[in-house]
Amino acid sequence: MRICFVTGGSLNDYAEKFDGTSADVVCCGFHALGQVSYERELKGETNLFEDVALLSKEGKNVVVAGCYTNARGIRRKSVVIAEKGRILGVSDMVNRLDGGEYRSGANIKIYDTAAGKLGIVVAEDLYFPQVMQTLSVCGAEVAICVFEEMAESLEQTLIRAEAFFYGIPVCLCAFGFAEAADIAGKLCFSSPKNPCVYDLKREQEYHLVETRQRGFYRRRKNGF
Repeated sequence: MRICFVTGGSLNDYAEKFDGTSADVVCCGFHALGQVSYERELKGETNLFEDVALLSKEGKNVVVAGCYTNARGIRRKSVVIAEKGRILGVSDMVNRLDGGEYRSGANIKIYDTAAGKLGIVVAEDLYFPQVMQTLSVCGAEVAICVFEEMAESLEQTLIRAEAFFYGIPVCLCAFGFAEAADIAGKLCFSSPKNPCVYDLKREQEYHLVETRQRGFYRRRKNGF
């Protein structure tokens, strides 16, 4: 799976300067779309989601783009996903930290695309391992995290740890930087270039894990 990371500039800037047909997935950070009002989109006053769909149609691929959505005053960090001209859906950040500016959304989503089953991690959801665990259990082949700005090595440590713990490669696209970790927990790609391309190797490995714990008591039946 070839992934093109767009780590700076708007979506239109990328569309005008670069040819996305060589990538299976084009992943853009929150800078790509910026603020998106659902109300204005529905009225036809803006066409930002349409731009994402058109870019995926032109490239015949999948486009993943971060944005800040506004639904009648409720603001969320979101990621819109399109494939070959069709909007597949919008994923919202499901965890809100300390009453922050952006509200939490609902549902952790996996998108079944021609490039594979893509699990989407939105911004600070990376700090909650249960999000990555859910994607892994539900069959995601790769996790793509769209982030804002990285804090030194923290996010790099997290993607390496979660890729190792949950057995799926993790890619991260942020402003000014992109990176990826494999299921061995190794950092296999990092680049400050805009755009930058990485050929991701999809790996899946399963192990039988047994544990002992208290609970799940069942009373034995007599007479059988």
